[in-house]
Amino acid sequence: AQSVTQPDSHVTVSEEYSLELRCNYSYGGALYLFWYVQYPGQGLQLLLRYFSGDTLVKGIKGFEAELRKSESSFNLRKPSVHWSDAAEYFCALSDTVPGTAGGAEHKLCEV
Repeated sequence: AQSVTQPDSHVTVSEEYSLELRCNYSYGGALYLFWYVQYPGQGLQLLLRYFSGDTLVKGIKGFEAELRKSESSFNLRKPSVHWSDAAEYFCALSDTVPGTAGGAEHKLCEV
């Protein structure tokens, strides 16, 4: 069975410092991985996605994530955060159609 976990339930980062949010997955098949953000009072927004190829994925708003298959991780990073990055961040995994992400677990990121 597929699953994702975000080990850090709450992350606090000072403005202009770097941010890393961990995401660990468990799945042996073809991987489609996603990071979403939900800003207060808004819907989910796709930050970035991994389907295949380069393991370092660049997303919107300066975010990036690196797939490390040896560690079963897909951690989200941003080199310098701003107060406007305070939101909930969701890591998701799909084993089928890339448009339908499943197995999301959300954790609060407060910056």
